[in-house]
Amino acid sequence: MQIVRAILWGLWRGLDVLRRFLHLVFLLVVFGFVFGALRASLPTVPAKAALLVAPEGELVEQMSGDPLERALQEARGQSRPETLLWDVVDSIRAAAKDKRIPVLAIDLEKFDGAGQPTLEELARAIREFRAAGKKVVAYGTELTQDRYYIAAQADEIYLDPLGFVLLDGYGRYRMFFKQVLDKIGVDINVFRVGSYKSAVEAYTRTDMSPEDKEESLAYLNALWSSYQGSMTRARKLPADAIATYVNTLSKTVPAAGGNAAQVALKAGLITGIKSHQEVERRLIDLVGQDEQNGSFQAVHEQDYVRIAHAQKKVHGDGKKHVGVIVASGEILDGDQPPGTIGGDSTARLIRQARLDKDIQAVVLRVDSPGGSVLASEHIYRELLALRASGKPVVVSMGDLAASGGYYISAPADEIWASPATLTGSIGIFAIIPTIDKTLGKVGVNVDGVGTTPLASQMRLDRPLGVEARALIQSEIERGYDVFLERVSTGRKKTREQIDSIAQGRVWAGVDAKRLGLVDGLGSFDDAAKAAARHAKLTDYEVVFMEPELSWAQELVLQMKTRAVKALVSVSSSTPNPLAQMAQRFDPLTREVERLSRFTEPNRVYAYCFCRAE
Repeated sequence: MQIVRAILWGLWRGLDVLRRFLHLVFLLVVFGFVFGALRASLPTVPAKAALLVAPEGELVEQMSGDPLERALQEARGQSRPETLLWDVVDSIRAAAKDKRIPVLAIDLEKFDGAGQPTLEELARAIREFRAAGKKVVAYGTELTQDRYYIAAQADEIYLDPLGFVLLDGYGRYRMFFKQVLDKIGVDINVFRVGSYKSAVEAYTRTDMSPEDKEESLAYLNALWSSYQGSMTRARKLPADAIATYVNTLSKTVPAAGGNAAQVALKAGLITGIKSHQEVERRLIDLVGQDEQNGSFQAVHEQDYVRIAHAQKKVHGDGKKHVGVIVASGEILDGDQPPGTIGGDSTARLIRQARLDKDIQAVVLRVDSPGGSVLASEHIYRELLALRASGKPVVVSMGDLAASGGYYISAPADEIWASPATLTGSIGIFAIIPTIDKTLGKVGVNVDGVGTTPLASQMRLDRPLGVEARALIQSEIERGYDVFLERVSTGRKKTREQIDSIAQGRVWAGVDAKRLGLVDGLGSFDDAAKAAARHAKLTDYEVVFMEPELSWAQELVLQMKTRAVKALVSVSSSTPNPLAQMAQRFDPLTREVERLSRFTEPNRVYAYCFCRAE
């Protein structure tokens, strides 16, 4: 018996030693895996190569979503593709100074576009690359309006033989839901101030109001004029060349037997017609062939950006900083992930800039249609505190800085916008839906008693009472007065002067400059220089500020893509392309989601439904 017990004990000890050994091996493998993933290696750049810029999805001011979730979704192939504007710009500018990179190759096949001001920031970097005496080659199959804006900056533009250049101007069309809401018995109780505040009209009308048509056509014409001017300058074409091309496209393409590429070539919009393989051969002639893949020698922007950032860090060590806070997306209450603007999370970043001794000035980069007035006010107050600390604040407006987006811009020392920025829309609204009629259609009645006339008047299943309407309207009017006060103080104008150009009206940047809503028309760099000038800085570094990440987020974000993919492969699932398409293109779903955000009780909103298409 003792022998058996000794054998079992020895076997147990052996298994325990084996367990510990395997555990140690597993930990060593994991640590080695993570160490390899985190190793700060820079990409290898051939002696002569092209910088390949191939943007995917939308070009954005800030990557959307929680960083950790985004990294995991990217590894699973479930995220909507986005390309960060500032990474591409940094890469191109660094490459302009890199002797190993004589060519910039721009592949536009997977690019979904951006607003004109965002496109112009990228275009400006491309022009700087060309100014350094280097060549830019752009190519694609379907050069839509946004893609062509980037392609037009190149020395050589090549279009696939089966491709086209489709420029169609700007439009603004919305869905109107009043009839369907009436049919199902939903009352949308709307409270607003501003004769041009059209954000609520989707729920109260069956068509666009005359005021909305007037203001929309005004800023759309301004955007189209800006686009044409930019393209004709870039391609050295007559002033009416773009308008002529668009207005005759329905005749010229059929006359050419459907050969849209030949029409674009004849109009001077492209350099030549080449297949992808022919473009590759052209680039091989310029930078040589990669023996491994048979294509041209290239370093991808997604890799090269690490070199660009490393160079910026080296050059910026010891310098004072102009801090950049990106306010991109809808303005919502509380803490919000990147791609949206949280009243608390954005205010916290501003406070961080105020307390950071290295930051001497701040650029607030705004690309927002607005949202919660309360969240906007929190950000506004924190900006006032930043200015009171002696640090100047300059706003740089991107594609859209309207309603709440203008609210948070108001306290700045200077406001810079692009001529094509949409801004203004100074107005307030609230939306409260009630469904008592809907319930009545299926035989549900609501009745009861209350201790005061206001008792339960804000219930979803009761009609909104007279007393509640009076209270809400007074709150809206007060909110509009506060909005006017914020703007008039910041702009150093009277309330009456601001009111005359407010009323919820949207203005293009070129008109906003004329009206005094912005101080200058220019780029992000112009705003950064203005901030440095206010802070009396001559030697400084522009530093983007991001929310502090947890150790887990830092770990995943520093890991290589293949490492993240390996870590999540066990739990990954095949994405449903139909579901992704529905999520991306279903405007009804987006409208319902937006309405749900605007119907929180006791909340008022400054929001602009004014993006151009």
